[in-house]
Parts: sequence; structure tokens; C-alpha cells
Amino acid sequence: MSDPVLLEETREGVRFLRLNRPERKNALNNELGWAIVAAFERAAHDDTVRVVGVTGQGDAFCSGADLGRDEPYTPLSSGDAAVDDLGWVGRFPLVIRLRCDKPVVAGVNGVAVGAGLALALCADVRIASSAARFHPGYARAGTSPDGGLSWTLPQVLGHEGAMRFLLEQEMIDAPTALALGMVGEIAEASEFQERFRVYCERLAEVAPIAARQTKRLVTRVGLPPDLEAHLREEMAYVYRGLSSEDGREAVRAILEKRKPEFRGR
Repeated sequence: MSDPVLLEETREGVRFLRLNRPERKNALNNELGWAIVAAFERAAHDDTVRVVGVTGQGDAFCSGADLGRDEPYTPLSSGDAAVDDLGWVGRFPLVIRLRCDKPVVAGVNGVAVGAGLALALCADVRIASSAARFHPGYARAGTSPDGGLSWTLPQVLGHEGAMRFLLEQEMIDAPTALALGMVGEIAEASEFQERFRVYCERLAEVAPIAARQTKRLVTRVGLPPDLEAHLREEMAYVYRGLSSEDGREAVRAILEKRKPEFRGR
């Protein structure tokens, strides 16, 4: 039997979630995406869990949606489009920010791209390894952000900062991410796992009622009037972009490692 795509461990009040597709740089496919959603739902309703820490196995946090030829990426699972227009990626901010009122810490141990970056930005706190790198990903694939990134990123970078990061499409290192406010701390790569564990366990020592009430209150600041409607619009735009001629050309160019030729349609 193959290993699970998401590893779960609870210790000292912390539910550690580790994305476990290291051979694909922890790229998100339908199996892993839904596993993340389900794991956060379970953690939200488990009174033994006070903090959730999410990180990646191997040398990557999450390289975004899996665009591999063996499993073509679709923002919705097969058959879901008729009954559900959120999918797993649209549920990330809902389960992480709203339904899970326990502090969530993202341990960005390596590259975080596209939907992987969106996953990290849904967390309440982010600690980066000195080896971490960040890239927006979406425009490169001919589409716009999902996973709530169009909401969470402007909270961190402001309007112009978010626009620049998403459209300039530059890979930034951990010190730059720290200066921009995308992460709150950097740990040396050799010490990262220990620092991530210790920090999560430190937050788990906070009075649970205090931690949960604080998260609820802080989350309300800047919350869109209808977050689900905003996320549905994100998904509609993502699908429109990926389905366009430019979107299909962008994905082909990524797989063929060449510069795309966009035609505006």
C-alpha cells in the first residue's frame, strides 16, 4: 500500500499535518486537496487539538496545483461542477480561517507556489525556512488566484503590493517574504523543523478559550461581507482562465518548458 498523501500526528495539543507527495513537490491533486479539507474539519471538532500546524514532507511546502500529464488539473473534482462550485481549493479559507477557530501555523519548509501559497496564506501564522521560496503561479498558468489568495494577500501586502506580486511573477526568497510581511519569522533550514514544532507547542499552551475567541475576533477584521460568494467568483474566474485559449497555451508552455504565446482569447 502507498503512503497517505497527508500525514497526521497529534502531540502536546498540536495536530501536525504534513503534505506527503514529496516526489511531486507536494503538488495538490484532488486526493490531497480533499484530505487537507477533511483534516482541518476533524481538527476543528476535536477538543484535544488546540493548534494546527501544516507543513510539507521533503524539500517543498507545496508547489501548487499538480499540472502533470498523468492527472490533468481541474479546479473541481469530476462531477462536482453541477452541484458544487467551490471544490477543495475554495474550501481552504473557509475551513482554515472560519470553521477552525484554533490557531493555524504554516511551516513553509520550501517552495510555496500558487495554490500552495494560498494554503500558507490561509494560516494565522507563518514560519519560513531559510530555504523557502514563494511564487504566485497563477498568471503563469494563464489565470487568476484561487484558494482565497485574492482576499488574504491584499491583507498582507496591500492593494498595490498584491497586484505587483501576482502579476510580476517573480520568485522571492524568505528574507524578501519577511520584509513584505508574508511570513513572520525565518528559521535556519537545519533548525526549521524543531523551531516549527516548538512554536506550535508554545501556542498550544495558551488558554484554549482565549486562543479561539481571539482568532474569531481577528478573523472578522477585513472579512468580505460574503466570503463564500467571493470564493465562488474566484473559482469561476480560475475556470474561465484555464479554459481559455491562453490558459491552455500557458499550461502547455509550462509542461514543455518554453515561453507561452498569448493571444488574448
